[in-house]
Amino acid sequence: MVSLRSIFKVIYAAEQAEGVGARVRRSIGTSGMRNFTPFLMLDHFNVSPDAGFPDHPHRGQETVTLVMKNYMLHEDFTGSNGILRPGDLQFMTAGKGIVHSEMPYSIDGKNVEGMQLWVDLPENLKHSKPRYRDLRSEEIPIVKPNDKVEVKVISGKSYGVESLKDLAYTPMDYYWFTVLPGGEFEQFIKPEFNGFLYVLNGSIELKDKKDDENKFEKINEHYSVFFKRDGDFIKGRVPNDSLKTDFVIIAGQALDQPIVQYGPFVETTKEGIYNAFNDYQTSSNGFEKARGWSSDIGQGVDEGLFRVKSNSLSSQGLPLEAKDHKIILPKDEL
Repeated sequence: MVSLRSIFKVIYAAEQAEGVGARVRRSIGTSGMRNFTPFLMLDHFNVSPDAGFPDHPHRGQETVTLVMKNYMLHEDFTGSNGILRPGDLQFMTAGKGIVHSEMPYSIDGKNVEGMQLWVDLPENLKHSKPRYRDLRSEEIPIVKPNDKVEVKVISGKSYGVESLKDLAYTPMDYYWFTVLPGGEFEQFIKPEFNGFLYVLNGSIELKDKKDDENKFEKINEHYSVFFKRDGDFIKGRVPNDSLKTDFVIIAGQALDQPIVQYGPFVETTKEGIYNAFNDYQTSSNGFEKARGWSSDIGQGVDEGLFRVKSNSLSSQGLPLEAKDHKIILPKDEL
């Protein structure tokens, strides 16, 4: 028998500066919610083409980047590089160490919008070999349980429709909902997973386990809702007087381990952090390739460089704009 989850905390993601000239709305990784295991940070970014995130290191975590508008180029010291189009994601495992660059580009000069999530790695995988996987928009199944609800199943299972497997080391689910006014939605969350929701635009109303049957709590744009692990699913609706609303529901395996973080380095002890700084500064123990390396894109991406880099899409048989998705009928209630 499934039961609703209770709302633990609701936080507004205020805009702040990040990277070089970038603006982000951060809902995890602030004083209001420092960590929500396994999640370390969630940024809703809106970056002008002349800003970005030039060469920088990571260790001990995974990053998941979703691009919603325009393009994000990435490049790292392993030789991996690529372009994320609207609707594409990158799952990147920093492991024992990586240095990379993430830089925006738009054909019309407008800002690049997306989400970046930092996910803690289990202690035994913190020094694993770096890897990444670009998840293309065309690979993401979309389920439409009714004429008012649509779900991009990035990772996990929604309304009986499952995503691709083995995208990240830390088990996690990721759903992008689009709901029209009057639409109702629900999503199963594994009991051992922490889960939260972030409203990208519009507003929703959530059913809270502790409230009576007819009471819903309104959640506005740019608010995050964190749930207790006291139930199996969350349920809500978009008010009739609201606009079309986009939000993400993200859940992940809660890790029973300390989190010691300093900037882009995440370990389970202070000693691990000291070692990470030393290894990065001396280009050793996972950072050997950092010595003398700099990315092609770190100083910014102009039209000529974008044209060169976009050849990587052509070589994969991918257009600059993602193809239409195939809508899949729901297979069960949740």
